[in-house]
Amino acid sequence: MSSGKKLGENLRRLRLKKNMSQGDLAIALSVDRAYISNIENGRMNPTLSTLEKISKALGISSSELLK
Repeated sequence: MSSGKKLGENLRRLRLKKNMSQGDLAIALSVDRAYISNIENGRMNPTLSTLEKISKALGISSSELLK
């Protein structure tokens, strides 16, 4: 499995665990909901700074997203 696909699966799993919608996460990051969807589906790779913002919004470490 590609690293982008694995990141997307981890993001979706952790986001749902926190009871957040894609829209909730998008608002927290000031990005479009479609951007979150594209990351979760492995169509886009976020920058390191975006990964840090995602992990902060979810209250997890950035390494947790990359496992």
